[in-house]
Amino acid sequence: MARKKIFSGSEILAQALQAKLEGAGISSTVKNNIQSSMISGLGTLAGTAVEVFVEEYDMEKAGPVIEAFKMGE
Repeated sequence: MARKKIFSGSEILAQALQAKLEGAGISSTVKNNIQSSMISGLGTLAGTAVEVFVEEYDMEKAGPVIEAFKMGE
């Protein structure tokens, strides 16, 4: 199954979006590049270090949640 990246940014915002998606019954995956790079000793990636993904088949259902999140709702 294909996953689509729907967000790239700070860890706090990624967690907030993931919580909103879960509240709507949509499963998501978070990839934290900050932790990965720190473990490997490479430092951190500024700005877009955390990414949120949803399954492609959930994109239609996730669309309104993503838009509301972007609008600060």
